[in-house]
Amino acid sequence: MRHASPSPFLLSPVSRAVLCVVSITALGWGFHAPVHAQAMELQPPALPQQQEWTGTYDTETAPITLKMTPMLAEKPPEGDENIPPTFVFGDSVTGRPDLETVIDGNAELRRGPTAIRADRIELTHPTDMLNAKGNVHVSSSGNQFRGPELQLKLDTFEGYFAQPSYRFLSNGGNGKAGRIDFLSDKVLVARNANYTTCERDNEATWEPAWTLTGTSFKFDQETETGEATGAVLRFKGVPILAGPTISFPLSDKRKSGLLPPTYNVDSVSGVMWSQPYYLNIAPDMDATFSPTMMSKRGLDLGSEFRYLNKTNSGRVRASYLVSDKLRNNIDRWSYATTHVGVFDTGTPTFGKLGLSLNLNRVSDNDYWKDFPRSSTFLVQRLLSNDASVSWSKGYVSTTVSALTWQPLQDPLSVIVPPYNRLPQITSTYSRLNAPLAGANGFDYSLSGEFTRFSADRALTRQPNSNRAVAIAQISRPWVSPGWYFTPKMQLHSTMYRFDAPLADGTFSKSRVVPTFSVDSGLQYERKTSYFGRTFTQTLEPRAFYVRTPYRDQSLLPNYDSGLNDFNFATVFTENAFVGNDRISDANLLTLGVTSRLLDPDTGAEKVRFGAAQRLRFADQRVTTPGGLPVTDRISDLLFGTSINWAPQWAFDATVQYNPKLKQSERSSYGVRYNPSHYRVISASLRYQRNISNSVDVGWQWPLNDIWGDKGKDLGAGRGQGGGRLYTVGRLNYSIPERKLVDAIAGVEYDGCCWIGRVVLQRSQNTLVASNTRILFQLELVGFSRLGVNPLDTLKQNIPRYEFLRDQVTAPSRFTNYD
Repeated sequence: MRHASPSPFLLSPVSRAVLCVVSITALGWGFHAPVHAQAMELQPPALPQQQEWTGTYDTETAPITLKMTPMLAEKPPEGDENIPPTFVFGDSVTGRPDLETVIDGNAELRRGPTAIRADRIELTHPTDMLNAKGNVHVSSSGNQFRGPELQLKLDTFEGYFAQPSYRFLSNGGNGKAGRIDFLSDKVLVARNANYTTCERDNEATWEPAWTLTGTSFKFDQETETGEATGAVLRFKGVPILAGPTISFPLSDKRKSGLLPPTYNVDSVSGVMWSQPYYLNIAPDMDATFSPTMMSKRGLDLGSEFRYLNKTNSGRVRASYLVSDKLRNNIDRWSYATTHVGVFDTGTPTFGKLGLSLNLNRVSDNDYWKDFPRSSTFLVQRLLSNDASVSWSKGYVSTTVSALTWQPLQDPLSVIVPPYNRLPQITSTYSRLNAPLAGANGFDYSLSGEFTRFSADRALTRQPNSNRAVAIAQISRPWVSPGWYFTPKMQLHSTMYRFDAPLADGTFSKSRVVPTFSVDSGLQYERKTSYFGRTFTQTLEPRAFYVRTPYRDQSLLPNYDSGLNDFNFATVFTENAFVGNDRISDANLLTLGVTSRLLDPDTGAEKVRFGAAQRLRFADQRVTTPGGLPVTDRISDLLFGTSINWAPQWAFDATVQYNPKLKQSERSSYGVRYNPSHYRVISASLRYQRNISNSVDVGWQWPLNDIWGDKGKDLGAGRGQGGGRLYTVGRLNYSIPERKLVDAIAGVEYDGCCWIGRVVLQRSQNTLVASNTRILFQLELVGFSRLGVNPLDTLKQNIPRYEFLRDQVTAPSRFTNYD
């Protein structure tokens, strides 16, 4: 049976749509009425005549209505009850009911997420087998295939495509093949194929910057991975990697297998080559093994294990260097372990316990100098090892912990390590806005702590001790929209028992210190305007008084106390020291004022100015060992400002000014200019009288701006277009020493489907020694990164550095909708 149709060049869209539906109806495909090509107005479904309209539907008699949805489903519903209908279009449609359909001329077939176009399509209904010839184009869930001939079983998506080109939606991966075998709608095998993420331009001589060729490729969209057999990776036509099999991701999903080797040139360890292997153990855990050959040292066996689930997370890093040739052939090793989790005791009394671990250890004192970048946990000279178990219920919380230190000593700079705490037990009972003695609104707490301090007495020159601390405090805040007033009382009690006598021959000491304080402030607001802009301006004066009587603490050892830094965060506190070994005597008043300009629409802070100063009515006589009493009646004056007048500019400054010497004791200034993505320059100046004076500059900026090429604003993680060169870096310069302390400088080139990076990094390890290395990286976008990874180095050191390619939201299957 043949259905006549208008000539192709006379076929209007309306006529073609009517032809499509009439043809399908004639073939018995379940359509019961033609669709009229005319404007239609949606009306409520008609109710039975006997029923009067009441404004609501009777669920038993009312017809089923369509449910509106704000978006199309990314994954179509599955199952026998959700088999999608089939639509066909064409200049000519012929066929036999329930046997076959033939579409000639501009042939098109659609079913669910699959659309097929060709010059001619033949569909056999009993087997659901489709044959398409001539300019065949297949779109399946956003993936595109083009070629001369296709044979496909529609219901299972099994078949082959002759000499196709292809493009995947997930990462833009594309290529050509001699043949593609579809094993399902998620898995296919490409024979004698190539693969790249480079997009073709309009030049006839265009060649992709990089290609992966192989005798066969297996692409699995379910696991989002690809595997090439007999694989050769070429960059600019030059083979750079080959192997019997090479696996690669089709997304950011994890996959076990060999990772690309990394290369690094280090001024101390020499040329370094590493071949990592990634093991995807389970959805919540993985491991990486990284043997590294160093030309001047030998073979280092590195590994990392990670896990993350609902109740636990952690990481274990370890390395073992066999016979270090630069250190008399001794074995070198290190490990770093972190864990945070919750443990269920299974009893209602204790419930769940929190567990935290942070363990770090190295083989010798020179490790931090020889391997300054082996791990972020191991670059310090003091390595902490601590574990804690915590519990809380209601108003009570308790923690039991242990802390030890491994100091890495340098004969030229011996350090006194902090005290080990074996163990430390703390417990707190705390209430907020609670009733007390028939009145409401009180905040009070009672906390206790027991600590065993131990260290090498030859270094600390004071006895070890057991220390018990009890602190009780109560306050009554009065708070309203325009003011607040909070008086507070504290009682601090401490007891010591030493393992050696003090200077007065005693083995124990105790101390009880009361403290009274009052914190108060006002807040005024007004509408104002500056430079044509309207703001809400605040004026927030604050007064803080503290009175603590003097207690002689000169004979007490110091285990954990130190002088508080003088800044806006600490100037309004009761104790001039941190820790519990020193409680400062005080009779002082701290006055401060802050004024802010707020955006009236968003509440965002545009400008902040602040100042604070202490007025001392009596000398502070309590000091740390070797310290001097504080006799100045007026403290240094603290100024601070933060200005964010325009989104692209930011400025902040803090100045500690000595009114007696009429000069700055300490100051810091910072400015940042960030007009758009990938354009940022920041600079800061830090000064501390007679100690340091340094300048820090960091940047990321396109060099193409110099010759007027401003690129495209494609958003974060997408770069600014191909063919652009970026300069990145950060410099720290010591003004008194007139030299660079630390430096990072490099360039990045964005070639659309590849990114090249060269970064030079210099770090000052000691006063007389430094380390310099060069990092190379070739990033094949959507495939892998070859070379040592400088991205973490750039991200950690350059403020607001942005990756030229970063993980973005997966594209919708409707992105390439046909």
